[in-house]
Amino acid sequence: MISPEAREIIVNALWRQNPGIVQLLGLCPLLAISGTVVNSLSLGLATTLVMAIASGSVSVIRNFIPQPIRIPVFILIIAALVTVVQLLMHAYVQPLYLVLGVFIPLITTNCIVLARVEAFASKQSTAHSILDATFMGLGLTAVLVALGALREVFGKGTLFSGLDLVFGPAAQDWVIHVVPDYGGFLLAILPPGAFLGLGLLIALRNWIMDIQQQRAPRLVPAGESP
Repeated sequence: MISPEAREIIVNALWRQNPGIVQLLGLCPLLAISGTVVNSLSLGLATTLVMAIASGSVSVIRNFIPQPIRIPVFILIIAALVTVVQLLMHAYVQPLYLVLGVFIPLITTNCIVLARVEAFASKQSTAHSILDATFMGLGLTAVLVALGALREVFGKGTLFSGLDLVFGPAAQDWVIHVVPDYGGFLLAILPPGAFLGLGLLIALRNWIMDIQQQRAPRLVPAGESP
C-alpha cells in the first residue's frame, strides 16, 4: 500500500509540478528532440534513469558533502552517470545515439536533474528521493512522448517512426501509418511546431485544472449561507 507521503510525491511529480508543462524546465531537449515518439521516449527514459540514480546517490552521501562544494559534487555525480548512459547507448543503440547527438551529454546540465537533486534529494530520505526523481523523470517523459506523438502525426502522418534505430531494420514494419499517403506538414516538424505543440499541452492541462476547481466543493466560511 502506498503511503500518503509517497502518493503526494507521485501526484506532485506527474501533475501538480510536472517539469515539462508546469515548471517549464529543460525546454531545450523538450523542444528539440520531440519530433518523433521514439526520440522523445528514448531521451526521456535516459533522463529518468540519470535523475533516479543521481538523487539516490546524493541522498545517501548528503551528510558528508561540505556545504560550499555541494553543487560541484552534484554536477560531478550527474556527469559520471550521463557518461555511463552515453557509452551504453553508443555501444548498443548507436543509430539512435547518433540521432540524439549532443542532447545526451547535455543531460548533465539539464536544470531538471540538478534542481531535484538540490531541492529534494539533498534534504530527504533515499527512498523518497529516488521516488521523486523517478516520477519527475516519468512526468517529463510523458510530456515528451505526447508532444512527439502530436508533432509526428501532424508532421509525418505516422507513429513510432525510427523504431529501426533501436530494434534494427525489421522494426520498420512496426511503424503505424496514421494517415496513409500523407504529404506531411512541415511546420509541425520545425521548431515553431514544437512551441505550438507545447502550448497546446499546457492549455489542455490548465483547462483540466479549471474543470477540477469548478467541480470541487466550495468551502463556505462560518456565518455565511451557501
